[in-house]
Amino acid sequence: MAHLGVYPGSFDPPTLGHLDVIERAAKIFDRLIVAVGINRAKKPLLTPDQRIEAVKQSVTHLPNVEVASFQGLLSAYAASVGADAIVRGLRATADFEYEFQMAMVNRRMQPDIETVFFMTNWETSYVSSSIVKEVALLHGDFQGLVPEPVARIVEKAVRGRTHK
Repeated sequence: MAHLGVYPGSFDPPTLGHLDVIERAAKIFDRLIVAVGINRAKKPLLTPDQRIEAVKQSVTHLPNVEVASFQGLLSAYAASVGADAIVRGLRATADFEYEFQMAMVNRRMQPDIETVFFMTNWETSYVSSSIVKEVALLHGDFQGLVPEPVARIVEKAVRGRTHK
């Protein structure tokens, strides 16, 4: 029986921490869907298409990883694709409280779908999409925080914002 994991997130932008979780989850699951959440109420740095492309360019070396987008409830999306598990990354204890709540809500809605937590590597434990966005928008060096293809996409998005 093939096992399918879904790794959801906004990925605005995808970081080296996200890539670490994706690579490790890809070793455990037969198939992994990186699900880019689309929330029209938020004002992201990258468009949905840019975020999807950024993830796709970062995972070309992983043949069992696919990238998709979703809107609405994660648990409903995970059930619709036949997922066995939802993959989440944890950086610190502050992440755990929120992620624990979400895992319990998802379990209540979809009892057959497990939540699997991956502890971050210490090298990327301080990296978040929010920090990358702030550094990029303030024209700082964020190159070592994101996969190389993502850096190009972020640079283009930042240039587009500053020339408007």
